[in-house]
Amino acid sequence: MIITIITFIIIFGILVLVHEFGHYYFAKRAGILVREFSIGMGPKIWWKQSGGTTYTIRILPLGGYVRLAGADDEDEDELRPGTPVTIQLNDQDQVTNINASQKTTLFQGIPLQIVDSDLVNDLWIKGYVNGDENDLKVYNVAHDALITEHDGTVVQIAPKDVQFNSASLPARMMTNFAGPMNNFILSLVVFIILGFLLSGGVPVNSNKVGHVNANSVAARAGLVSGDRIKQVNNTKIKDWTDLSTAISSHPGKKITVTYEHQGKQHTTTMVPKTVKQSDQKVGQIGILEETDKSFSARLNFGWQRFVQAGTLIFSVLGHMFTHGFSLNDFGGPVAIYAGTSQATSLGFTGVLNFLALLSINLGIVNLLPIPALDGGKLLLNIIEAIIRRPIPEKAEGIVTMIGFFLLLVLMILVTWNDIQRYFIR
Repeated sequence: MIITIITFIIIFGILVLVHEFGHYYFAKRAGILVREFSIGMGPKIWWKQSGGTTYTIRILPLGGYVRLAGADDEDEDELRPGTPVTIQLNDQDQVTNINASQKTTLFQGIPLQIVDSDLVNDLWIKGYVNGDENDLKVYNVAHDALITEHDGTVVQIAPKDVQFNSASLPARMMTNFAGPMNNFILSLVVFIILGFLLSGGVPVNSNKVGHVNANSVAARAGLVSGDRIKQVNNTKIKDWTDLSTAISSHPGKKITVTYEHQGKQHTTTMVPKTVKQSDQKVGQIGILEETDKSFSARLNFGWQRFVQAGTLIFSVLGHMFTHGFSLNDFGGPVAIYAGTSQATSLGFTGVLNFLALLSINLGIVNLLPIPALDGGKLLLNIIEAIIRRPIPEKAEGIVTMIGFFLLLVLMILVTWNDIQRYFIR
């Protein structure tokens, strides 16, 4: 159980970290201020401010997030009238640090009771020094000033020019798409790594016999490595998938096999051995498929697995939309934990395969045109491109909040359903 928990945390962390790094990297390139890049959730246990971004490690080692100025932290900097803060000034009497937290103190800070402020457009702050209503002052705020938020997190303020909506539309679209894109890249890379971890080479989906086990049913029938199986009973065999299906469906039953050996065609009969797999009886004759150890074959193996995984996910989603869906069609953290347990039992390659499948799944699901998901944000970007004007921030915020609420409800229902499926029933 401990190994499963550790593996689950690592897999979940990698998936979210890779996803969020995509948003982080392309936001930085577009000139969008990334105010915070967090590893983990909950209360912070370590932080460092560098290059305008506050990097934090938080106590719950599950996932992480990025805060893009003007996109993920609306109203975070609002200093309401009456709020007590302390400020620090530079040599030009500009505010360089605002402390709105009671958890920390500023060295030689000036106590100020907020009357009004603008940390987005004109960059100023007005208040009573030491709470004295006869001493009202207005201070200019430096463009890169820091603010200590109520929970003690130190981030840079977010002036209008570095906010998300100030970037060009293509840059915003790329920033929104970058998270899922990184998940696709991770999935493809891991599938390729799996191809290189196959010491015997990657399987070739052909009708050619790669290896015949000694004293097996196939060996006793005269088959050797290099033979091509053309037909099983009346079924034509084009590739290994056809061959595997034809043989496994005849456990303990006599079959007629037509094969090609050194350019000549032969026919033989054999009775596949009955083997139990996943509570089902299947037939086996003791042969292994052809493999290829070349560099290009291993790359192609990774690509094919990537395409197959994506095709499967799209087909499942299509079936859900055309035939309806139930909560059993979804899986949350509990389902991922259950899958991690099964993958761990298969060893390192099993964990890698599970990681690759989850990553492409996360990328595709995040591109669905649902508000609060990256796909929903891209849909709003496309609408903006069509109407050729920005969507009102208030309308966009309302749509996003509705989507987030619906996703939260769905996640709660899915999690409870997963608990029932895997641990109660």
